[in-house]
Amino acid sequence: MLAILAAIVFGFALLLDFLNTNLGAPDLFNNWTLALIGFLLLSLYLAGVGSGSRGGGGGRWYRGRRPGRG
Repeated sequence: MLAILAAIVFGFALLLDFLNTNLGAPDLFNNWTLALIGFLLLSLYLAGVGSGSRGGGGGRWYRGRRPGRG
């Protein structure tokens, strides 16, 4: 989810750069600020924040006996 948000922020920053606009607040919404927000979201994603709980299943998606085992 954080990687998707980072992609949206990067896309928004790119769009603002292409349109050459600052949304009326040049010190608040410049390209460097949006890039830093995107980098922050991307680094949180890579650090594993927001990945959700994995549970204690150990990767087992089935219950009971394994199929095909005698």
